[in-house]
Amino acid sequence: MSTLLLRLQGPMQSWGTTSRFDERDSQLEPSKSGVLGLICAALGRDRAESVDDLAALRMGVRVDREGVLMRDYQTATGVVIASSGKPDMLRTVVSPRHYLSDAVFLVGLEGERVLLERIHAALKEPCWPLALGRKSFVPSLPVHMRNAVVEEPLQHALEGWPLLLDSKSPAVTLRVVLEDDVEGVVRLDQPVAPFSERRFGPRFVKSVLMAVEGKHVFDPANA
Repeated sequence: MSTLLLRLQGPMQSWGTTSRFDERDSQLEPSKSGVLGLICAALGRDRAESVDDLAALRMGVRVDREGVLMRDYQTATGVVIASSGKPDMLRTVVSPRHYLSDAVFLVGLEGERVLLERIHAALKEPCWPLALGRKSFVPSLPVHMRNAVVEEPLQHALEGWPLLLDSKSPAVTLRVVLEDDVEGVVRLDQPVAPFSERRFGPRFVKSVLMAVEGKHVFDPANA
């Protein structure tokens, strides 16, 4: 089994899985729906197209730097429908938006190598702009990394890839979130239909601690 590795790093990221109405949440690590949405943008896949092949990939996230959860105060006008059936332009709604500041993630996708190679090539020359959960949250470094399709299972690939940040320690213990078939915490971010239908099902994820060598740091210049 092969694994594709992606770098998700930027000043602002947002990975909501339970947002309803005016409140927009964010998990502490990337959601599967958000990562697959980013991949669809790279591939140039329309929102009405099937994502069954991408949804079948198993995902894991290594947290190289925990982000700080922030809350942004936003307002919106014209979203309340008056009795006439038209938007009420005189009413303003408060819409809190949550996001992560300064987080760095190594994301792994496990599956068939042919599909992973196609995604890897698309990330290098994406069809549409890539974003970290919201269109305005752009990566500070490329998502694509050189030689990032490895012939290893997901957990081994995440453990063996160099750190994305400098470290003076010989080994660093990092939090890793792995998709699991039978047990763990439920996340409602598994696409079960094209993104245009906005339908997501449950999946299990498990958090583990992983020791990663701190002496070898990934060099963005070689990406």
